[in-house]
Amino acid sequence: MVRCLNCGLPYPDSGVVYRCQKCGGVYDIPVLPALDISSIEVRLPGIWKYQHTFDLPVSKQVVSLGEGNTPLVWAEAFGKEVGFKCEYLNPTGSFKDRGSTVLTSFLHSRGAREAIEDSSGNAGASFAAYASRAGLCAKIYIPDSASGPKRKQIEIYGAEVVRILGPRSNASEAVQRAADKGAIYASHAYMPFNLPGYATLAYELVEQLGEAPGTVVLPVGQGGLFLGLARGFNNLISSGIIQKMPKLVGVQALACAPLWALFLYGNAGFRMSGEAPTMAEGIKVRFPVRGDAVMRVCDVYGAELLVVDEEMILPGRSQLAYRGFYVEPTSAVVWDALSQGMSRWMDPIVAVLTGNGLKTS
Repeated sequence: MVRCLNCGLPYPDSGVVYRCQKCGGVYDIPVLPALDISSIEVRLPGIWKYQHTFDLPVSKQVVSLGEGNTPLVWAEAFGKEVGFKCEYLNPTGSFKDRGSTVLTSFLHSRGAREAIEDSSGNAGASFAAYASRAGLCAKIYIPDSASGPKRKQIEIYGAEVVRILGPRSNASEAVQRAADKGAIYASHAYMPFNLPGYATLAYELVEQLGEAPGTVVLPVGQGGLFLGLARGFNNLISSGIIQKMPKLVGVQALACAPLWALFLYGNAGFRMSGEAPTMAEGIKVRFPVRGDAVMRVCDVYGAELLVVDEEMILPGRSQLAYRGFYVEPTSAVVWDALSQGMSRWMDPIVAVLTGNGLKTS
């Protein structure tokens, strides 16, 4: 059930709100509906074969572009074979499509005609595409520093782009002011409906591997994919399909690494974390909405957060390209993270490549 994490109030039966109207808290879906292999509907598009785990009455109003079913390709890294999950091959070029298809289908089921979103690029491009598919008018607030190709991608889907000067957090503040005046805020950070979509990545990995991965390494900004994976694997455990939670390793860029700082140094570290420029713009999030939930995953399941120095990002992208993976700098942080920890991680190791290199200038 979708409910407020603060006061427990269920999500309203009508309308679209991005936070609790009673206390201002964040909505979440802490426990996903059980995964039942016999209920998987292979005739449905993309990740919608798992729709019984989405807890949404939208079976007749699916907004899909065929997302999911991305390749898992093996390549050598630091003397080991690593499985690279090519999420950059989703319809709009990033993993965000797994969340956008569910979120936009929910908006469509509630009769929404227009919505706003804020993004450094990938989430905005993804939502713009799915909004266009659903016939929604979209307005996307982006930091002025967002890459040109991502901005162009948002525009070409027909969405209105609002460029906000200053750091990424300024775009978040601007869109919330608009939401507080009554606009529907289709936030990939606040709205929980993308999380069941992200959980499908866990289901796919187990299908492709024939077992649970030992370790999954991925970039982390807001933490949505990290949480979705944790809940997806937990669902697989509850369903008796796998026996234990893989080790999740979230990776941030040192220039903006609040979750890593909180993980390593507690609240004092979080307060000292900054928002400096970084090539890894997709994970440049100074105040992650679901930071507490990410920390709970670390505490309960022994997940880990690592940080990558700025000068290691482009060499990592080059190393991935030499193996045939053309990704944006945000995705490339996983390469240096592999060098830091893979000698102590359980096999099989999977690294998630989240965004396409064609999105960056």
